[in-house]
Amino acid sequence: MAIYKDGENWRAVYRYTDWTGERKQTQKRGFKTKREAQAWEREQLIKAKADIDMTFSSFVELYRTDLGMRIKEHTWRTKDSIIEKKLLPYFGKKRLSEIQPKDIIAWQNEMINYRDENGKPFSPVYLKTLHNQLSAILNHAVRFYGLSVNPAAKVGNMGKAKSKEKPFWTKEEYFKFIDEMMDKPLSYYAFETLYWTGIRLGELLALTPSDFDFEKKTLSISKSYQRFGGKDVITLPKTENSIRVINIPDFLCEEIQEYLNSLYGIKPNDRMFVVTKSYLHHEMNRGSKAAGVKRIPIHSLRHSHISHLIELGFSAVAIAKRVGHQSIDITYNYAHMFPSTQVEMANKLENERGELLG
Repeated sequence: MAIYKDGENWRAVYRYTDWTGERKQTQKRGFKTKREAQAWEREQLIKAKADIDMTFSSFVELYRTDLGMRIKEHTWRTKDSIIEKKLLPYFGKKRLSEIQPKDIIAWQNEMINYRDENGKPFSPVYLKTLHNQLSAILNHAVRFYGLSVNPAAKVGNMGKAKSKEKPFWTKEEYFKFIDEMMDKPLSYYAFETLYWTGIRLGELLALTPSDFDFEKKTLSISKSYQRFGGKDVITLPKTENSIRVINIPDFLCEEIQEYLNSLYGIKPNDRMFVVTKSYLHHEMNRGSKAAGVKRIPIHSLRHSHISHLIELGFSAVAIAKRVGHQSIDITYNYAHMFPSTQVEMANKLENERGELLG
């Protein structure tokens, strides 16, 4: 470690050995005083020792490094936004070991009492998301860095989880909506694909002609589309279960072939739906209003597909395989939609016992 005069300011240089044994160096310029440079130097030493006396801000850097490669870029962007705007301004300068339950309560009250320029507060779901992110960081400190207790867990959550029941369209509502989309072929075929396959919006926007096998009547899902920093980015799907092959009905095969035939010069690996998510949100608004049906989020077309399959009598395991979920998620999130088998179970147990007793 060394402190140098750097023109009008001060510069701190920190040399260290990383986990592979390689010697490395980092530095920071622009300190107004030597004392500021020395304070930064001390913080780097504490961080290098993974000491819980480091500031929350320094620990967040470790947290990012530890988890960075395991989490998808778009998920990190959401986390980073919360960390930068809602956590660091309140806890950034505090020592990790000094954050107390009373500090968490004070922060929660700030978040609960927040109002934007229109007087609107944070939603209960968003409040819960904020607390969960703070608690996740502090849990990481407990599990791997020797923090004795997670003060956020001790205080408990604020807000509430998303409603378990998910909005969806009935078949009749969907048919009314899709009739209004026929004036724009791209929109029509995009929504047809979403509704009849249950794929996610990002998966739809990543589709290429080569993903379809019209002889086998299948659709392969192996990628997802995101927009980062003004650039189109193709990533892996949301989870391992999301990589799947879906069988599609004859009419959808015919519709997709019609659509592809209308796209002049499209190549096997070109994107088929070259639009933004916001375009389809706008189209959803337009179609819902024209059809006189309730407006549901685009993601709820996926819920509509799942509810349709439940109505047709398919099991949670079969549905989960089709939509790239785990069957336990389907059972938990859509339990209210499956026909109750409790009476049938009781009757079978009654008959079984009767047979045993002769």
